[in-house]
Amino acid sequence: MTASSRDGSAAPISALSSNVNPPELPGRRADHSRFVQRVRRRYEQELGCLAPGAPVKATMLDCLAALRERGLALPAALRVLRQLVMERLVVLDCEQGASLADVTRAVTELAELALDQACTLAFADLDELHGAPMSETGQRAQLWVIGMGKLGARELNVSSDIDLIYVYDADGETAGNAQGRNRISNHEYFGKAVKHIYNSVGETTEHGNVFRVDLALRPNGNSGPSAVSLGALEEYFLVQGREWERFAWLKSRVIAPDACIADRSASALRGAVLPFVFRKYLDYNVFDSLRTLHRQIRDHAAKRAAGNPGRANDVKLSRGGIREIEFTVQLLQVVRGGQFPELRTRPTLDALQRVAKANLMPRATAEALATAYVFLRQVEHRIQYLDDQQTHLIPTRDDDLAWIAATMGQPDVCAFLSTLDAHRETVAHEFDILLGGAPGGGCNGKGCGQKAATRGSVEDLQGVVTGLPESFAAKVAQWCEHPRVLALREDARLRLVRLVQRTGAWLEEGRVNEQAALRLADWIEPLLRRESYLALLQERPSVHERLLRLLGAARWPARYLLKHPGVIDELASQQLMDERFDAGQFEADLEDRRRSLARTGEDDEEALLNLLRRAQHAEVFRTLARDVEGVLSVEQVADDLSALADTVLRVTARWCWSRLKNRHRDEPAFAVIGYGKLGGKELGYGSDLDIVFVYEDEHDNASEIYAAFVRKLINWLQVKTGEGDLYEIDTALRPNGNSGLLVTTFTAYENYQRGRGSNTAWTWEHQAMTRARFVMGMAELLPRFDAVREAVITAERDRAALAQEITAMREKVRSAHPVRGEAFDVKHSVGGMVDVEFVVQYLVLAHSGDHPELRGNLGNIALLQRAETAGLLPAGVGQEAADAYRELRHIQHRARLDEAPTQIDAATAQPLAGAVQALWRHVLGA
Repeated sequence: MTASSRDGSAAPISALSSNVNPPELPGRRADHSRFVQRVRRRYEQELGCLAPGAPVKATMLDCLAALRERGLALPAALRVLRQLVMERLVVLDCEQGASLADVTRAVTELAELALDQACTLAFADLDELHGAPMSETGQRAQLWVIGMGKLGARELNVSSDIDLIYVYDADGETAGNAQGRNRISNHEYFGKAVKHIYNSVGETTEHGNVFRVDLALRPNGNSGPSAVSLGALEEYFLVQGREWERFAWLKSRVIAPDACIADRSASALRGAVLPFVFRKYLDYNVFDSLRTLHRQIRDHAAKRAAGNPGRANDVKLSRGGIREIEFTVQLLQVVRGGQFPELRTRPTLDALQRVAKANLMPRATAEALATAYVFLRQVEHRIQYLDDQQTHLIPTRDDDLAWIAATMGQPDVCAFLSTLDAHRETVAHEFDILLGGAPGGGCNGKGCGQKAATRGSVEDLQGVVTGLPESFAAKVAQWCEHPRVLALREDARLRLVRLVQRTGAWLEEGRVNEQAALRLADWIEPLLRRESYLALLQERPSVHERLLRLLGAARWPARYLLKHPGVIDELASQQLMDERFDAGQFEADLEDRRRSLARTGEDDEEALLNLLRRAQHAEVFRTLARDVEGVLSVEQVADDLSALADTVLRVTARWCWSRLKNRHRDEPAFAVIGYGKLGGKELGYGSDLDIVFVYEDEHDNASEIYAAFVRKLINWLQVKTGEGDLYEIDTALRPNGNSGLLVTTFTAYENYQRGRGSNTAWTWEHQAMTRARFVMGMAELLPRFDAVREAVITAERDRAALAQEITAMREKVRSAHPVRGEAFDVKHSVGGMVDVEFVVQYLVLAHSGDHPELRGNLGNIALLQRAETAGLLPAGVGQEAADAYRELRHIQHRARLDEAPTQIDAATAQPLAGAVQALWRHVLGA
């Protein structure tokens, strides 16, 4: 994304209003920069050492070598190289319109090159004095130079300092010099190395410095050692690491020495950093931490600006500045990066694209922030080009303002300031939406303005009780003495008070019902120790309200949320109610997450199992939320849940096969055949998957390989991890049922179904075949399965005998599910759903040979309509039965959502049951 001119209607920045009518623009010439003028005077003879074009690492190394040949020591040569590179960047950026990425990449590569060279020099000098630092295993201990912030993200400013942290991998002592003397500890050695590196890069000499170096982000800040061991860093993260440091480490990257990056030894650092930055759960507790940090930065900027209005125009730290864009995207990354590894990226522009792709931010918003970011960063560079100073303040000199406007492609200063102001307003608006509220989040409800921090939060909880409805008040009153509530930190108890206040206000306004409040209390009570959920609800009033509506609508959502509380974050999505399940996008997102885990070496089996479960649970919850809100019909819910199951099976099979030890080919020659609700695309919440596994492979050990594969696949689907399970798998419909092989060759499956040989399928298995479908697997097996299914359901049959067998099977099912009392069971009573299903199976098996329109696996309603159109049913009988079936299914669905009995008043059910009984009598007799 690149910067573009935007018309801004906001008023120009007040502190610059006297400078908006400068004389004629000075143009885009780089030599307006006082810094460029100085470099060209001082290093006129050296300018030719840097090859034409954009500086890259190779040309910078060549230039460094040429400067060394002219007699400059390495530290001096690095400083002169820096001057030449910066002069070149001013020309490329301001005169030739180089992209922001070209500029920041060059500055970052210069820093990487300089630090690598400085490390090499430091190690050589120190090894001569003290010998190499050794670990207990006899290997050389390594020092890693970690770049933080913009250096770590490869987006370094042209006049930026560099934030570094030095970490070494092992304690021990040096080997001693050539005489075996001067041994020192590794800690001392690397402390000396840090000073040596600073002298090469950071010390100011007659040639300036290469970069100003800041070590303040290291553990314990300026009071801590200049270099820490990996073990000490891990302990610091565990015991003392603060929330703001997680944001600092988000962009961390080992940038030197090159050898440690090339041999991947520096990757050992990931094991300490990743768990510190990214929690395994959705971490909304960071909101207050980042809000506090931002307030401190703004307060500091305001103090600096006191008495100097020009300082209010800081493109980095002022309202709507670069820092607010960075905070916005980093907050979304840290909150969700533990569960969504595809969000883990360092560069700001890339992170914006990823949060938009993950639907955490509207794409238009992400593009607006990206455009603003590029614009502000380019303005920042031009400010720094003027005098090579680390400043972010808009200049007040007329000629400097005019030059910046011209190099930004603006017609005049007024247009430039208007565009700048428009971008800053965009940034500030989005930042305030995400993070600009008061600490702890707003209340957003009548009666929420009560002062909650004047007393202890337990007393506040007692005070809130008096204004609540009786049942909810009784529940909240119990919390005042509840051990889990008393064990909360004070800020977490305060969040709980505010949540109760907001819920009470909404109850009073009639926005939610009391049943919802009670279920919320029952849901949150066992989760009180996981304070992040309190933070999420407090920070996101819209999530709180949606959750209450969901809980108030039915009982089953509350039970599902108790099992999978993390999914409530899905309620924050603005697009939730406007979308349907997208199998392609779901699968692509899973693969993105797997690749993200693989890049950091975290893609072990447990991580993949949890990844699958989190994704499936979240998608089920999205469907549930749309269902409860009335956005989806019962049929659409079943379609989406069935498509989700298909996709999960496809992805799980692919990942399982890739990890099978004895696999012998890239893709398995197997297929999954779905039966029952999966086959008929009528899955409900919590439905089992009726599956038959088949393969067709000539390999000598195929039976053992595919048996191991299917066992692994079933385990991946069924095993309970910390994130729960996926599906219960039922393979009883395989040839010979539970006594048969878990996976069979397709040829054996075909022979069994088509009655070839002595081992053949029963009629009830042919009934099941009417709802069977090819779910996933080797493409070549799809037409073969379709042919088998068609052959089975169209086979010539004695219709009277078939009717007797199906009637007998129906009686057997009814006996297994007796209906007691006078109520009507929507599924099992005479005239219920099962009667419709058996009639449809008979119609398909008896008539699809003569009526091809009955062969498709289209569902009971569509097949009844087709049978009536084909003349197999009297006019109106099929349609009335289809309508009754739809209504019975709807009643069953709603009852199950509310965990209520699926039995209704017999008189109420009579019109529905009568339509089904009429269908039965016509097709199968009395």
